[in-house]
Amino acid sequence: MRRARVELWVALWVVYLVWGSTYLGIKLAVRTLPPLLTGGTRFLAAAVVLAGILTVARRSLRASSREVLSAAGLGVALLACGVGLVHVAETRIDSGVAAMIAGSVPLQIVVWRALARERVPRPTVLAATVGLVGLALVVGPDGIAGGSVAVGLLIMLAASLSWSRGSFVARRLSLPRDPFVATVYEMLGGGTVLVLAGLVAGEAGQLDGDALQPGPIAAWAYLAVVGSVVGFSAYAWLLRNAPISQVVTHQYVNPLVAVALGALLLGERPGPATLAGAALIIGAVAVTARYEGRGAVSASDSSPAEHAAKGARAATAEAGDGAA
Repeated sequence: MRRARVELWVALWVVYLVWGSTYLGIKLAVRTLPPLLTGGTRFLAAAVVLAGILTVARRSLRASSREVLSAAGLGVALLACGVGLVHVAETRIDSGVAAMIAGSVPLQIVVWRALARERVPRPTVLAATVGLVGLALVVGPDGIAGGSVAVGLLIMLAASLSWSRGSFVARRLSLPRDPFVATVYEMLGGGTVLVLAGLVAGEAGQLDGDALQPGPIAAWAYLAVVGSVVGFSAYAWLLRNAPISQVVTHQYVNPLVAVALGALLLGERPGPATLAGAALIIGAVAVTARYEGRGAVSASDSSPAEHAAKGARAATAEAGDGAA
């Protein structure tokens, strides 16, 4: 029991720190590297590494054509239109602000559920409403002012909407049963689209000696290997071995880690309205996660193993955060 508890907290802190630090990694990488090619090549490299690990572990990568296409399409929504746009947004806004906006994704999913006419408990609706007010505080002041920062905020908001929509739709898709296999195809789909978009945008011409500096290259490698492969592996392990109420705590811890790292290492200083909005978002997500997690456990009679299997498939939608 003691060893299991240690393993649980190690995995949780890996997800907290690794996924929280990816916003810092992106900010460092796109200082000189073109954003679309950075995101695309990062996901393609991560897919190759993860596929290699699965092959060595003798886990089959086989899946039906429908499952492969579904996973690749989900990767376009989550990783290309979601995380890929985070890379673009962070060329204009602080990493901490990007993380705050991304932290509202669970609240946006509540909105998607309501629009789909699902029955959403009143406390969840109330928490989501408060959190979205917080999102308005984060985006509002600089967004209204216009300029480069406003464009970055709108791009980040679009990224989070794509992320939340993809996460909502994921449970309706026929995905490979093994979440690691699904992630390989998601990364291949999202990475390919980002690379093609980068080439069309002429980003290949930006890869000169000034762009290929040691710091940004190291940040890119960190995002590809640690952010994507290590982070998601820890997350997938948690889905099988920890209560979902503990697993989802990353949704409000990651923004805190990102803001702290941005302040300590990049000198980012969010304004009072941004910090107030972040507090509302994080609080609302914490309440939503706690209430929904309790409801999910009490509403189901299935075994923990079945919970984990269902959660693992749905959680491939959040591989992008390992990937953010």
